[in-house]
Amino acid sequence: MGCTSCGSGGGTPGGCKNNGTCSSGGCNKLEVYDWLANMEQPNGQTPYDIVEVRFKNSRKGFYRNTKNISLQVGDILTVEGGPGKDIGVVSVVGELARIQVRKKAPNFKPMEAKRILGIAEQEDIDRWIQARTLEKEAIYKARTLAVNLKLEMKISDVEYQGDLSKAVFYYTAEGRVDFRQLIKDMAEVFKVRIEMRQIGARQEAARLGGIGSCGRELCCSTWLTDFRSVSTSAARYQQLSLNPQKLAGQCGKLKCCLNYELDMYLDAIKAFPKGDTKLRTEKGTAIHIKTDVFKQQMSYAYEGEFGGGLIPLHPDRVREILRMNREGKKPADLNDYMDIVEVEVEPDYENAMGQDSLNRFEHLFKKKKKGGNKSKSNNRNRNKNRKNNPQGNKSGNQQAQKANPNQKPKAEGGETAAPAKKKQQRRRPPKKQGGNQPAGNVNTPKAEGAKPKNQNKRRSNNNRRKKPNNSGDNADKK
Repeated sequence: MGCTSCGSGGGTPGGCKNNGTCSSGGCNKLEVYDWLANMEQPNGQTPYDIVEVRFKNSRKGFYRNTKNISLQVGDILTVEGGPGKDIGVVSVVGELARIQVRKKAPNFKPMEAKRILGIAEQEDIDRWIQARTLEKEAIYKARTLAVNLKLEMKISDVEYQGDLSKAVFYYTAEGRVDFRQLIKDMAEVFKVRIEMRQIGARQEAARLGGIGSCGRELCCSTWLTDFRSVSTSAARYQQLSLNPQKLAGQCGKLKCCLNYELDMYLDAIKAFPKGDTKLRTEKGTAIHIKTDVFKQQMSYAYEGEFGGGLIPLHPDRVREILRMNREGKKPADLNDYMDIVEVEVEPDYENAMGQDSLNRFEHLFKKKKKGGNKSKSNNRNRNKNRKNNPQGNKSGNQQAQKANPNQKPKAEGGETAAPAKKKQQRRRPPKKQGGNQPAGNVNTPKAEGAKPKNQNKRRSNNNRRKKPNNSGDNADKK
C-alpha cells in the first residue's frame, strides 16, 4: 500500500494507523488494492508499461513508462503536463493496471499516452507542497471575483500543477456561464495560466468527499467510479417513502445506493401478485397498500376505512381470493384469511443481578446525611407508640412534666393547653455584674444559690398587690 506520502514516517498511515496494512487498500480516495502484487511474471514476459498515477482528490491518469523504471505503489513521479510537468503518486502497476485500463478507458491508445519523466527529486516535491498550500487561499479569492462579476456559478475546488505554471478551477453551474472576464481577472491576481472545468454535482461530491447518512464515507469518493442514473422508480420498487430529504445524498441528487439492491427487489417482486388488482369481498373492496418482501406479506385496506388498520395477507392467500373473484365468488371478510402466528418470547438469560437496570448506579452517587437515619428512626418509633397506646399519652405527658417542670402541659389529643391570660413581656438583656461579665448571652450558667429572676419579679408583684395594714402598728407606736 502506498501510505509513504501521507504518513509521518516509516510508511505508517496518518489517519488509520494500521501500520500500512489497511484492508481497504489505503487511506486515499479511490484507492485500489493490488491483489496481484505478490504474483511473479511468467518467464519471458515483459511487465505492462502503462502505470496509473493519482493526483489531487479523485483525479487519475494513465501514463507510459518508456524508460523502464522500476516502479512501486506509492512512488512520487514527474509526468508530462499540459504544458509543463506535473507530479503524482503511483497507484496501480503491473497486470492490475491492464485491467484498470480495460475498465475505465476502453478506447485508450498506449502510443498516444503521456510519458513518465522519472522519479521526483526533492526540489520538485518542495514545489509540489508549495502548490498545495496556495490552493486554499486561491479558492477564496476566485469565489470573491466571481461574486463581484455576478456570475451564477459555484467554484468548488482548485488544483495547481506541480510546477506552478497552471491552475485548474472546478465549478458547477446550472447553465452556461460567460467567464471570459473572470479568467482575465484571475490571471492578473494569480500570475499563472488559468483553466476552467465544469463538473456535475456528483463529481463535485466525489472530489470533496464527506460522510453519508449511513455513517460511512461517500461511495463516490472511495470506490465508485461510474455514476449511473437513479430514478424514483427505484425507491418505489423498494417500498421507500418518496421523501426527497431522505432519498437525496450530499450532492443533492438521488443516492447512488438506491441501485445496489434494486435487482434483488425486482426478482423478489415477481413472486408476488400484481399490486394494482383489487380484492372484492362481501364487506367491501380492498385496495393494495404496500408489500413487505422480507416478511412475505401484502397489506390491504378497505375503501373508505384506511384509518381502521391494514390487513396483512400472504401472497398465496391473495391468489386464492383473486381466483374466487374470477369465479364470481366473494369471501365474507379478509380477516378470515390472515395468518396469525403466536410467538412465545423466552428470555435468553436471567437478569438476576440487575445489570440491565438503567438506574442501578444512582444510589452510589447520593450523599449520605449525617445523623439523618437516627432522627428518622426516632420519629418512626414515636409514631408507632402513639398509634399503639393512645391512652398512654397522658401518663407520658405527666412523666415529661416531672422530668422537666418548665415544660408546658399538654391537653388531650397531644395539643398544648393554652394559658389563661398572659401579658406579652419583652425580653431585656441581662444587667452587667461587676462590669466584667459580658452582656448579650441570656442563657449563661447561673451561680449556685442564685435565685431566678422570674421568681423575684413574681414576689415584687405580689407585694405591690397586697396593701400593708399599718393602722395597728401606728397605734402601738403612739
